[in-house]
Order: sequence, then C-alpha cells, then structure tokens
Amino acid sequence: MDDIYFMKEALEEARKALDKAEPPVGAVIVKDGEIIARGHNLRESLNDPTAHAEMLAIREAAARLGRWRLSGCVMYVTLEPCAMCAGAMVLARLDRLVYGTDDPKAGAIRSLMNLVSDERLNHQVEVENGVLAEECGNLLRDFFSARRKSGK
Repeated sequence: MDDIYFMKEALEEARKALDKAEPPVGAVIVKDGEIIARGHNLRESLNDPTAHAEMLAIREAAARLGRWRLSGCVMYVTLEPCAMCAGAMVLARLDRLVYGTDDPKAGAIRSLMNLVSDERLNHQVEVENGVLAEECGNLLRDFFSARRKSGK
C-alpha cells in the first residue's frame, strides 16, 4: 500500500461528493496500512459549515479507535485543507497528511499559511503534497466550471 493507492481511495470519496452535487473533496484516514475512516464533503447536504471531508473522517476515525488522539494515523485528502481542518489535524495529533492539489484561496498547509507545521503549536503534522495533483485538481475544476456555466 502506498500514497497513490490511498489517494485513489480519497478520490473515490470525492466522487461520492460529486454525485451529491457537493464540491468533490474526499478524505481517508489510514492506520497500520488499513483505511479506518472515510469522508467526503457534505456541507450543502447537511447545511453544516464544518461538514468538510477531513472533519467527517476525523470524527469517524476517533469513534472507531475510541479515542480523540489519532497518533499513528495518516490522512489522505484530495484538496489542501483549510484552516479549520488543518487545526483539527493538529488537535487530533495526526502523524502525517498527504494531499493532492493546492487550494490558493483557502489552503492552510502551503498556500495561505502553514498551520500544521507551526512550531509554536504543541504538535506538528508531516506533510506530503502533490500526490495525484492533476487528477484531484481536474475533478474540482470541472465541477466549478460546470457550476459557473449552469449559473449556480
């Protein structure tokens, strides 16, 4: 199992969001080579500003493990996380984050700031970016392009 395999799983989650007319962002959390949690955007469906793929996956992983500390876990997500999700990753003590494409408007890992590696915080998350970036980016670009054309 490697980063590409798990990012493809996150892309499957993103496609589930797309099927629900949600922005196609997907995430999976892996521990010891096994996917323990999955999530995809449900903000519109749930009318919940916190229902990002990452947040839903973190909640599921914590419930499955029976603890809030997700040490020993890796998150794979198709889009660079926002400040809310990056903060949750630090608070959950994730070991590693692997993401697909940058988010120049809201990304809090590389684009606007680097929240998960800030040494002033009590935990830092190792980061790998650009895994299947083109595929992840194309899915989002196509979604937003179609929305602009339809006037939504």
